[in-house]
Amino acid sequence: MDDLAKVSSSVTELRFALDTFYFLISGALVMWMAAGFAMLEAGLVRSKNTTEILTKNIALYAIACVVFLLVGYNIMYVDNTKGGIIPSIAGLIGSQAGDADHSLESDFFFQVVFVATAMSIVSGAVVERMKLWAFLAFSVVLTGFIYPLEGYWTWGGGFLSTAGFSDFAGSGIVHLAGASAALAGVLLLGARKGKYGKNGEVHPIPGANMPMATLGTFILWMGWFGFNGGSQLMLSDAANATAVGKIFLNTNASAAGGAVAALLFNKIVWGKADLTMILNGALAGLVAITADPLSPSPLVATLIGAVAGVIVILSIIGFDKLRIDDPVGALSVHGVVGFFGVMVVPFTNIEAHFSSQLFGAAVIFGWVFVASIIVWAILKKTMGIRVSEEEEYNGVDMSDCGIEAYPEFVR
Repeated sequence: MDDLAKVSSSVTELRFALDTFYFLISGALVMWMAAGFAMLEAGLVRSKNTTEILTKNIALYAIACVVFLLVGYNIMYVDNTKGGIIPSIAGLIGSQAGDADHSLESDFFFQVVFVATAMSIVSGAVVERMKLWAFLAFSVVLTGFIYPLEGYWTWGGGFLSTAGFSDFAGSGIVHLAGASAALAGVLLLGARKGKYGKNGEVHPIPGANMPMATLGTFILWMGWFGFNGGSQLMLSDAANATAVGKIFLNTNASAAGGAVAALLFNKIVWGKADLTMILNGALAGLVAITADPLSPSPLVATLIGAVAGVIVILSIIGFDKLRIDDPVGALSVHGVVGFFGVMVVPFTNIEAHFSSQLFGAAVIFGWVFVASIIVWAILKKTMGIRVSEEEEYNGVDMSDCGIEAYPEFVR
C-alpha cells in the first residue's frame, strides 16, 4: 500500500508540474501577442506616430502587470461569492493557498497577459491623436478595476457565469470589452484631421509599414494558440490533451477561413487584394472562434472564421460611414466580431443559449462602455485627451516621446 501511495503521489505531482508548465508556456505565448499588437499597430500608423504607439504598447503591458497584481486579480478571482455582482477584495496572490491543478502563480501570470490584451485593443483605436499620458492613466483604471469586475462576473464565478453565459477564452470578456472601452474613447476623441470630408467622403490614411503589420498579424496568430489552448487549463490526461489539440486545430482553421474570405470578398467587390483587410480577416477569424474553439468541427470553425472575415470588412466600412475613425480596425475586429463570436456559440454548443449569450454580451458592453466613457470624460476635463492640431500635424513621436522612429524619412 505504501508503494501504491507513493506512485499515486508521484503521478499527482507530475500532473501538477505538467499543467503548471503548460499554463506558463501558454501565458508566454499570450504575452508574445503584445509584440504582435505593437508591430501591427506600428505598421498601420503613419511613420511620424510610430514611436508613440510602440511606447503605448510596452507601457500598457507593464502597467497592466503591476496594477493587476496589486488590485485587479484580487477583484476578479480571490474570495468572491459565487453568482455575485460586487466582488470582495482579498490579499495578494501570494497569500492564497489550496488545492489546484496548477500553481496559483502560474494562474496569475496567465490571467495578467489577458488583461494586457484587452488594453492593447484600445491603443490602436485612439492612435495618432490621443495624449500619451491620458491613455496611460486610463490603462490603470481599465486593468485595475473595469476589466477585473466584468471578469469576475464571468470567469470568476459571478452572476453572468451562473446565468449560463458561455465564453471559453474571451470573445466577449476580453475582445468585446476592449473594443467597448476603445469606442468610448474614440467617440470623445473625434476623428483624425483630414480623415473625413465635409460631404461625408472618406479619405484613406495609409499606414507606413505593411511588412511590420503583416509580421504583427503572424505573431498574434501564433500567440492565439496560447490564448485559446491555454484556456483549457489542463493538459495532463488524454481527454484534456485531445481537447487542446482540437482547440489548436480550430483556432488555426478559423483564422485561415477569415483570411481567405477577406481575400475573396475584396477581389469580388473591388477587384483588389487589400492586404490590410486580409490581415483583419485573419484576426477576425481568431476573435470569432475564441468564444468556443472546442465544440465546432474543423470545417465549421473554418466557416465561422470565413463569416467573420466578411463581417469585419463590412463593419470597417460601416464605421467610416458613421465617421467613427478607427485607424487599425480594432472596433470591428474585436468589438463587432467579438459579439458575433459570442452569439455563434449556441450553434455548436448545446449547453449555450442565445438569450444567455445576448445577456452576457449586453452586460459586458454596457458596463465597460459606460464606465469607460465616464473615465475618458474625467480625463478630458482635467488633463485633456487630445493633442494639439500642431502636434497632430507634426506627429506625436517628438511631442510625446522625443524620439522619431524613422528620422531619416520624417525630416
